[in-house]
Amino acid sequence: MPDGAGALTILQLTHQGGASGSTVMIASLSRQLARRGHRVLVGCPPGTMLAGLARDAGLDVVPLDFRHLSPLSRALDAVLARERVDVVNSNATRDRRALTWLRWRRRLSRPFVVTRHTMPLTSPAELLAVGLSADRTIAVSQAVARALRRRLHPTGRLRVVTNGIDLERVRAVVSEMDLTAARIALGDVGGRPVVLVLARRKDQHILLKSLGALEHPVVIACVGIEGDAELRALERAAPARHRVVYVPFTERPLAFCRLAAVSALPSRIEGLSIALLETMALGLPAVASHAGGNPDVIASGVTGVLVPPLDPLAWAGALDRVLGDTAFAQRIARAGRDLVEREFTLESAGERTEAVYREALDRRRAL
Repeated sequence: MPDGAGALTILQLTHQGGASGSTVMIASLSRQLARRGHRVLVGCPPGTMLAGLARDAGLDVVPLDFRHLSPLSRALDAVLARERVDVVNSNATRDRRALTWLRWRRRLSRPFVVTRHTMPLTSPAELLAVGLSADRTIAVSQAVARALRRRLHPTGRLRVVTNGIDLERVRAVVSEMDLTAARIALGDVGGRPVVLVLARRKDQHILLKSLGALEHPVVIACVGIEGDAELRALERAAPARHRVVYVPFTERPLAFCRLAAVSALPSRIEGLSIALLETMALGLPAVASHAGGNPDVIASGVTGVLVPPLDPLAWAGALDRVLGDTAFAQRIARAGRDLVEREFTLESAGERTEAVYREALDRRRAL
């Protein structure tokens, strides 16, 4: 932390905490802030993935019931006083509504920071109410910040702190047991390259629709979801030269990266995908939709390939190019890995987030 700056007590808050990139980011950032000398509390529903990750990192977990706004507001009021919290960081919808409610009722004197992890879908009226209540809003990419400004978010309180990944964790040697489990989950690939889609249910159907036009036989590995009726129907309609595999959520997804040839992200709503950053850091060539925060990390043809969203033929062409041109695939993979290692580290995210917290503290003191 900066010379002369005191340690903070920080409450990270989310009503979610399940299997998602934002959960990984909240846990990683909380751990990094603790390494920087701060006391970090994680407020989330009990029994969630985030609660487990926080406890594993030695952080205090504050179990909260987010189902009803009024009791949640009272519980937060009590936690803030009991734990002498210096700054609160909201990461999801219900918690930022509760904090906004407290601020409007003049019961929240502590600094309140909102982090927007995805492209904003909130109504402009609610977005403006939260934006005027929070001392600072963090956008995890330039794309998220632009979208917030278009929806009338107060510009003076908006800061961009790009997501960062724990390179040490990503680069860690994968155990033979985890690799074996991943190979079993993929089944017999028959020498076909594996196209890895590491995401919750986010436009995977577009990728499956592209299989009819995709010349190179592939195995599409959808890691993080079960096959639903739409996906199964598209799978049955695909040419026999391809296979589609669904792998339910796993806490060890990086084993699949070691078995994949390409990382694919057809989603349109990513603020800045942790899965995309991690697969790029591992040296996989990345193909992603030209949407959300994906262009903030991929310059098409340089650090990856961007594809018009919802265009199966364009997806087929992009994948055929990457799979058919080894030199091109290696070039964009190296450039993508170098970019992530240089620009998207957890250390940088922790330092910049702390700076935003101190801005929020200064603003609240001035008021």
